Amino acid sequence: MQYLKIEKEDGIVQITIDREDKLNAMSLDVMNEFISVLDELEKDSSKVIIITGAGQKAFSAGADIEYMSKIGPTEAEKYAIRGHEVLNKIEKLEKPVIAAINGYALGGGCELALSCDIRFASPNAQLGQPEVTLGICPGWGGTQRLLRIVGPARAKDLIFSGRRINAEEAMSMGLVNKVFSSENLLSETKSYAKNIAKNSNYAVGISKMLVNRGMDTNLDTGLKLEIYSWSL
Repeated sequence: MQYLKIEKEDGIVQITIDREDKLNAMSLDVMNEFISVLDELEKDSSKVIIITGAGQKAFSAGADIEYMSKIGPTEAEKYAIRGHEVLNKIEKLEKPVIAAINGYALGGGCELALSCDIRFASPNAQLGQPEVTLGICPGWGGTQRLLRIVGPARAKDLIFSGRRINAEEAMSMGLVNKVFSSENLLSETKSYAKNIAKNSNYAVGISKMLVNRGMDTNLDTGLKLEIYSWSL
């Protein structure tokens, strides 16, 4: 891996986007490495995944703007599709995924965090969907996942204005679960992950699936899925 740093300990896997000089932007190479790593994690014995960014400035500043400025509509569509493939894999992984947001999580970086199950942040975190300021709309799920997490009114506020919010505001609207000091963000995230790892892999995985499915179906169907899963 050239752009992703992988660390494994006690069933916890930490994936660090290692492009600090580019604010950990999500290039095609980064996304291709994510696909390879996630394919492996689907099959191995790991229990919890943590995603973070190298350094203190950025979790991920989003899409690779330099690359985007050079491509046309066909390449842009392929880039968007690849981004969706990565984030869909994270969302559907049968293991909990925690985002440790240590700085900018903007555009595609915010969308990466949205695809995770739980989001912790440091006080210097800034989150947002600023795509409209560049003349485009969110392209990696921001218009869909954000509204499911914070509701349509708040999603429209962030998307229409393109404004950035700090960690405290993000927590107040349910976008971030908890805020930890910068020096303790990873240690607290790992401690939380270890508590999850003590539980049944199957039970946690099936619970993740049920919650995800429940957001996209009616209550009766969701309850029937729960009964079926509980009885297995």
